Amino acid sequence: QVQLVESGGGLVQAGGSLRLSCAASGRAFSKNPMGWFRQAPGKEREFVGAISWLGSATNYADSVKGRFTVSRDNAKNTVYLQMNSLIPEDTAVYYCAAGPDYSSIYGTKYDYWGQGTQVTVSS
Repeated sequence: QVQLVESGGGLVQAGGSLRLSCAASGRAFSKNPMGWFRQAPGKEREFVGAISWLGSATNYADSVKGRFTVSRDNAKNTVYLQMNSLIPEDTAVYYCAAGPDYSSIYGTKYDYWGQGTQVTVSS
């Protein structure tokens, strides 16, 4: 079992930055690929980015590539999502999730989910 708690969301103006954190507890966090997803009002949840359990590989949705960065600190059991050059279309609830194996970095097969944190980007 892995418990995930996101933090760092808020209101930011377009062009600004935010860093989301996801604190993990439970079984060996460092063995899990970790991903970030988001869900905007009236839309389906979509993949944002992910990182392998050693942090050696990352993958991003085209919509955020070059603006968002996923990183992790296994010593702190924490994953981060650095979001730069935010646009109103980034407004959503952001979720972190833990996957069972390497293929999770492609956005599929996630077992554990956090409760989400709201990010609102004003124009």
